[in-house]
Amino acid sequence: MIIGGLEFLFTNFTFRLLARSMFTVVRDHFKQCFRSSSIITVSLVFLLLSDSVFSQDAEKPSHEPQSGTLRVLLITGGCCHDYQNQKKLIRDGLSKHVDHLEWTVLEYGTERDLKVDVYQRADWIKGYDLVIHNECYGGVEDADFVNGIVKGHVDFGVPAIVIHCSMHSYRNSPAADNWRSLLGVTSRRHEKGNRSLRVESTQEGNEFGFGEILGSGWDTPNGELYLIEEVWPQTVTLATAFSSETNRKEPVAWINQHKGVRVFGISLGHHNETIESEPWQKMLASGFTWATGDGS
Repeated sequence: MIIGGLEFLFTNFTFRLLARSMFTVVRDHFKQCFRSSSIITVSLVFLLLSDSVFSQDAEKPSHEPQSGTLRVLLITGGCCHDYQNQKKLIRDGLSKHVDHLEWTVLEYGTERDLKVDVYQRADWIKGYDLVIHNECYGGVEDADFVNGIVKGHVDFGVPAIVIHCSMHSYRNSPAADNWRSLLGVTSRRHEKGNRSLRVESTQEGNEFGFGEILGSGWDTPNGELYLIEEVWPQTVTLATAFSSETNRKEPVAWINQHKGVRVFGISLGHHNETIESEPWQKMLASGFTWATGDGS
């Protein structure tokens, strides 16, 4: 009866073939031990097998985030910027202001025409709660490739943060306007020189919380001001900086909604000293909170 009971227990485990093989060994050993009245030895063998080899918990490692954790995908790379260090500044800075973030960081090469492999899967965005685009691939022209990036956001309803040169990425593609409809603005160039920029909150920005962050104005340590040709219909400008080249205030931070997808954009971010500044970090955190649905 003992042998039959053991065999019944083993058959309930996933690894049945292995169980049967090991059962034979245990059964033969049991017979020898039984003859010598060493039943304790068999009991120990059975306990070791049931607690290690056949542990159902060990078969199913959890890949689910802890309760309240948000999965963030940061995609970075391309020309002209220090993305190797910026990925750390963005990750560490945002984690300082927003709790319970689980990060996946993908950094790619510096070629302007590089089509990064993650975007080439139809479900590239699946499983993430937000994607941060900090990339500079202005030489990519493949329309299907660019449309696939936008389609991923729309199909899976995943919000985005778009930073600096993401606004100039894919600008020569036939699908550029589809990308821009996600970004919320159109920009093809920046001011000729770098300088400190005085960033001021708009009225909408004040309502968003940028008034508290920027006060009467924030002077960036350094800056490369993007010139915005068009603000798309669903876009709300939150902060601006004056351009001496266009003689007007250029949007530098905004929110957009594209087919139900929330997007926070910030064109500041060429220089590491700007990204690591507290006002920049706080603006990013506010945009993140809004994009993920915790903001109004």
